[in-house]
Amino acid sequence: MEEQFILRVPPSVAERLDRLLSENASSSSDDKSLDLTFSEDGRSGTFSVGNDHFPAFLLDLPGTVESYKTYDDSVLIKTADIGQMIMVKEEGDNVPDEVEYRHGLTPPMRDARRRRFRREPDLNPELVRRAEKDLQNIMAGGTAENIDILPVTLAFRM
Repeated sequence: MEEQFILRVPPSVAERLDRLLSENASSSSDDKSLDLTFSEDGRSGTFSVGNDHFPAFLLDLPGTVESYKTYDDSVLIKTADIGQMIMVKEEGDNVPDEVEYRHGLTPPMRDARRRRFRREPDLNPELVRRAEKDLQNIMAGGTAENIDILPVTLAFRM
């Protein structure tokens, strides 16, 4: 089983990561160290490249992304379902307010939650609490409160 994640970084950090990953192990550089640490809430943290530190956030994606691997360039093998993304921001950029990233990974998924998925129904919390209480009473052998039972008359024709 593989563990995978999506790491979205600003262009300047992406260039540094590309250089770091493509360099030989023998070359010496200040950017050799990479580190990702999260705070106790598990949603915010710090991404470090060398001596530079960037704020990072764990965000839920609006849908699941499948990851595939190939060994022979013809057969694809599914390796993971990815539902979260680590977003690294530049120092001073705005901090995401929500735990869900509204947009997917590609331009067609822009504002996907609003445009593509069914909207949640508007429910009155008091009505839900009352219905839940009535169901618990009925399951315990009691009756529902504030229910009017109307007599039913049956008429048969012969």
